[in-house]
Amino acid sequence: MLDVADKKTFRSHAMKRNMYLSTLLLLSFALMSGLAGVARGADVPAALPDPSKPPPKDLVLRDDAKCTRCHDEADNPRVLAIGKTRHGVQADKRTPTCTSCHGDSDSHINKPENVKERPKADRQFGKDSTTPVGERNQACLTCHQGGKRIHWSMAAHATNDVSCTACHQVHSRRDPVRDKVAQSEVCFACHKEQRAQLSRPSRHPIKEGKVVCSDCHNPHGGAGEKMLARDNVNDTCYQCHAEKRGPFVRSHQPVQEDCSICHNPHGTTNPNLLKVRPPFLCQSCHEPTTHHATAPVGSAVGGGNPSTPQAVIMARGCVNCHTNIHGSNNPADGAGRGFRR
Repeated sequence: MLDVADKKTFRSHAMKRNMYLSTLLLLSFALMSGLAGVARGADVPAALPDPSKPPPKDLVLRDDAKCTRCHDEADNPRVLAIGKTRHGVQADKRTPTCTSCHGDSDSHINKPENVKERPKADRQFGKDSTTPVGERNQACLTCHQGGKRIHWSMAAHATNDVSCTACHQVHSRRDPVRDKVAQSEVCFACHKEQRAQLSRPSRHPIKEGKVVCSDCHNPHGGAGEKMLARDNVNDTCYQCHAEKRGPFVRSHQPVQEDCSICHNPHGTTNPNLLKVRPPFLCQSCHEPTTHHATAPVGSAVGGGNPSTPQAVIMARGCVNCHTNIHGSNNPADGAGRGFRR
């Protein structure tokens, strides 16, 4: 049997042992919590999901719940409108996710505790984006390669650091650049000279939506000049003006070479999109001294008999006689005159 002194000593040792064990358990718990915080990232709070709330569901795209918990229909611009575009077709396996374009953006989704303002997404596409243009475009080129975009890397838009989103609105149900009536306004934002030309009397019906810029130009680049839809000017024009293609018995050399020698396709103040009205356009190649275009005989300048045929040719239009100027199947007459009816 223990006496009173021994009992007090025994109780004192027991209390010290219990305090030691309690301290050891607290230290162990603190150490485990610290290790868990390191595993998650020191800046990320250790928030456990609330079991009483159901997990968030995807609204538009696959795995978009982590984004749409904040970016909902109240956003401006309305990001959820992407569900009404080809990028929002869930049945298509090629359909991207939010992170396919904007990157994982971990720090944007889980805001660190030591920052006041939430960091931006890894890739941004707005006007104030700090993401390099090449990186932004690469997000699109990951899927949109080949075909009409095969020449993009050497195209004028790419070499001048024009981003895809400068023309396209990915989240919009109606992308203006794909609309026949609105497309020209997207192009005119940069191409001011062409806007002025297409306001002239003789022009293509672009404002009416019958012809669009992309009918002639491939904004993603081409093998020919001026980002044309075909490899050269003539083949591009022949898409609509097939009757000018020929072949003809008598071909007009400038017509075979380049339609834009005589025509300005964006618009002019002369009929038929001509750069200069006849006969001055014709005389830019055909010297007046080699044809009946000199001062008529019998005039104050030419003198002589005013009844000669030359008297009625001065300042007349060449196409009064040479109507088939793009090419003719009629052989030349004895005087070498061709391209007539």
